[in-house]
Amino acid sequence: MSAVGNGNNIFWHNCPVGKPEREKLLNQKGCVVWITGLSGSGKSTVACSLSRELYALGKISYVLDGDNLRHGLNKDLGFKAEDRAENIRRVGEVAKLFADAGLICIASLISPYRRDRDFCRELLPEANFIEVFMNMPLELCEARDAKGLYKLARDGKIKGFTGIDDPYEPPLNCEIELRQNDGVCPTPCDMAKQIVTFLEEKGFLQA
Repeated sequence: MSAVGNGNNIFWHNCPVGKPEREKLLNQKGCVVWITGLSGSGKSTVACSLSRELYALGKISYVLDGDNLRHGLNKDLGFKAEDRAENIRRVGEVAKLFADAGLICIASLISPYRRDRDFCRELLPEANFIEVFMNMPLELCEARDAKGLYKLARDGKIKGFTGIDDPYEPPLNCEIELRQNDGVCPTPCDMAKQIVTFLEEKGFLQA
């Protein structure tokens, strides 16, 4: 007998085709590239650029975008602290499944709290979770304000907005940090190539 969550008599069923077999078939190693940062820092753009770069190399990836997931998987969640934690938990569990399938899963979410990102890291073997910090200054993100959210937050029309009246906790030991160089932001393509280089050096782009 096994008790998992709120259920009893739940057992794990193993399949003879596992992650090593899938990775061999795909000639790549499954992992999670978790891109975190303020709204407007460029997470989604870099995620899509990275997916395109990997595609050009013949590698299969899938992007889990925070906004996109709130149209389906997480559409029942708001932005209270407990809802944000559940949002990240769900994405972490889904990302783990994609990595187990042998894909390079690119998760792009603000994910403002360290404890929630650390939870997702602990779901996978340490080396298979690559945290990418979009370390862009608030001033730059707010100047972009592509969705108009910062203005709404400054006007008091959005409460609990990360970076304004809710904290963002930057990573302490991320694998990759993307930031401005002498006040100039690298292009999304250049930042994506930096991540690809890391994946190549760590052996994720071959079985």
